[in-house]
Amino acid sequence: MDCQDVKTYLMAYIDGEIDSQKKSEIEKHLSGCEKCIKEYRSFLKLKEVTEKMKFTDLSDELWAGYWKGIYRRVERSAGWIFLSIGAIILLAFGVFQFFKEFFTDPSVSLIVKMGVGAFSLGIIILLVSIIRERLFLFRTERYREVER
Repeated sequence: MDCQDVKTYLMAYIDGEIDSQKKSEIEKHLSGCEKCIKEYRSFLKLKEVTEKMKFTDLSDELWAGYWKGIYRRVERSAGWIFLSIGAIILLAFGVFQFFKEFFTDPSVSLIVKMGVGAFSLGIIILLVSIIRERLFLFRTERYREVER
């Protein structure tokens, strides 16, 4: 058995989850390999530390604060969503009314209407391009679930 094989079975050996043949092979290898003995000792230490670990129960006061925090975040998120939707609707209506009045006004020259129309079309194309790019990147982003 070589070092790689021993590393594969080392935790199972420590936990007593391997058969007697593999156990004797590992013990034979450990008797002559200082590198694997060091790893074996570090695994023993790790097992000792993790066995001493205990989960503590949180107090009711801490749980209440936790749930209040979640409620606040949900409530604020919903508020921002409705605020954004309302702003978008009002802005869209205002822009529609502006363009309706602007393009039907006979006192505005044709060249100004063409300039405003081209400018507006450019902004719309750029916004659609940015939104499309962000949606594509959001779907393919590898670190989407990593908190910032």
